[in-house]
Amino acid sequence: MNNIVAIVGRPNVGKSTFFNRLIQRREAIVDSVSGVTRDRNYGKSEWNGKEFSVIDTGGYVKGSDDIFEGEIRKQVELAIDEADAIIFVVDVEEGITPMDEEVAKLLRKVTKPILLAVNKVDNAMREKDAVEFYNLGLGEYFTIAGMNGSGTGELLDALVKVLPELPDAVEEENPLPRFCVVGRPNAGKSSFINALIGEDRFVVTDIAGTTRDAIDTKYNRFGFEFNLVDTAGIRRKAKVKEDLEFYSVMRSVRAIEHSDVCILMIDATRGFEGQDQNIFWLAEKNRKGIVILVNKWDLVEKDTMSARDYEAKIRKEIEPFTDVPILFVSALTKQRLLKALETAVEVYENRKQRVSTSKFNELMLPIIERTPPPALKGKYVKIKYCMQLPTPTPQFVFFANLPQYIKDPYKRFIENQLRQHYNFTGVPIDIYFRQK
Repeated sequence: MNNIVAIVGRPNVGKSTFFNRLIQRREAIVDSVSGVTRDRNYGKSEWNGKEFSVIDTGGYVKGSDDIFEGEIRKQVELAIDEADAIIFVVDVEEGITPMDEEVAKLLRKVTKPILLAVNKVDNAMREKDAVEFYNLGLGEYFTIAGMNGSGTGELLDALVKVLPELPDAVEEENPLPRFCVVGRPNAGKSSFINALIGEDRFVVTDIAGTTRDAIDTKYNRFGFEFNLVDTAGIRRKAKVKEDLEFYSVMRSVRAIEHSDVCILMIDATRGFEGQDQNIFWLAEKNRKGIVILVNKWDLVEKDTMSARDYEAKIRKEIEPFTDVPILFVSALTKQRLLKALETAVEVYENRKQRVSTSKFNELMLPIIERTPPPALKGKYVKIKYCMQLPTPTPQFVFFANLPQYIKDPYKRFIENQLRQHYNFTGVPIDIYFRQK
């Protein structure tokens, strides 16, 4: 599990530029979904051998100038609740604004590590101007220039020093699969879990300081045994405005990173909205198994929308990764809940399957021979050998004479062939081409 670092601050201070710089090193290595740019408000970063997840709270506020201070206030409060450390970005050009003072006021009450980053400091003159930020009462500050990256190193050195030590995951002999239930508020996550466990264990309480970590339950019924990681019985003390996208994404980050399979619940009466997609791509990016449950199916007028049309609509939204089980359930009437569990277990098994190298070559090489990668600049690409890598999630490497000439469409062709011949339903696959 990683520490979570939240970047907060008012609009237009350069949070996103700074965020992109932090995750850049990682993004260059981790393939993002081919040809798809998603909302970039979450990523992983690494500094001095310490890996952490970064959340840019700014990416969630729609429209930039007419933002209510209330929205930013909410985001800061949520970041304070959920993150392990907070980077507060301010802008040297504009100096301290009333909104900065508001944010600082919230942050001063917090015991978590807060790092103040004064952005856009790209010359000595501005270095002097930055001194006024001592007035925010947050102690030392770091001067950075998000655009060219100067000063980021010092800031990150300080950050990794103050990140709390996380308990090491204990390697168990036969670790139980970990399934997490994620989704927007009110999609029915608690009802689903209560229906499975057969008791109202996740009582939503308003008592300040109720645990806000993902709750783990050992589940052993109907011949299944696994850990259930729940994000549902968790509410902040203050009722958060329910439609705040940031809220459920931030909530889900921990649980998703900490699980093997994500059960994404969506509300059939609302459809597969932007926020559901955010959570879906978060799980995909973390290479987790995914099962989509369309809950409250008993409430949908069946004559207007059949399950088939509904499913087709969701698959359209999640392209190119469409090999994902979609089930229509009702937590209330307990319809198909066991099927949902069986499916999650299958996806877990799919995710850890190993393909023998000899069989894999026997299957793939003739396919590649029949449909080789297109020639480029008169040069022919030859793939001689392939294998599955010994990684926790399915990754395959193909050795070629000119790997740099192989483009995304061919990669997708190979992935489709793989999915046709092996059962990787619900599991993201990585395919690499390397120099022979």
